[in-house]
Amino acid sequence: MHIDQLERKWAGISLGIAGLFVVLILISALFHGINAPSHVETIDSARLHLSEEFAEDKLGPELNPDGSLTVRVVAGRYGFYPKTMTLPAETNITFRWVSLDVLHGVHIPMTNMSTMIVPGYVAEVNTVLHHTGDYPLLCNEYCGMGHAHMWANIKVVSKDQWLEMYNKGEANHG
Repeated sequence: MHIDQLERKWAGISLGIAGLFVVLILISALFHGINAPSHVETIDSARLHLSEEFAEDKLGPELNPDGSLTVRVVAGRYGFYPKTMTLPAETNITFRWVSLDVLHGVHIPMTNMSTMIVPGYVAEVNTVLHHTGDYPLLCNEYCGMGHAHMWANIKVVSKDQWLEMYNKGEANHG
């Protein structure tokens, strides 16, 4: 079998470019901490309200001993619950999302926060909100007729202001 020298040259260039892209993707993933999910956590969506972690009085932000936050949010039938939340800026925040019914997506514009919320699974995203202000929380996966009305609001305040609110019990559910 004979391969023309010009074809061999262009095949080599093409494979070289593809290899370069693979190397760049791997380097980028290592430096930015991007990896495939390794810990898949399941939950019974039909019994969500009976669960210890996602009971109605446990939703919203919870201050951890190390100063970070865990925020539990439920997505379902055209809303995120709690509907409004106040969160501190410059704080490590772990969002834990679950769905009551169908596939939802969540996106906070102007941040790196975006994920899919699959029924029966817990979606976990770690982020830091750097700028104070109001942020909409939007569903970015079509979930039914009321999809356009599926939103919530996050108000980001300074860390000191949030701690003061939290200690007074004003930051727990918005």
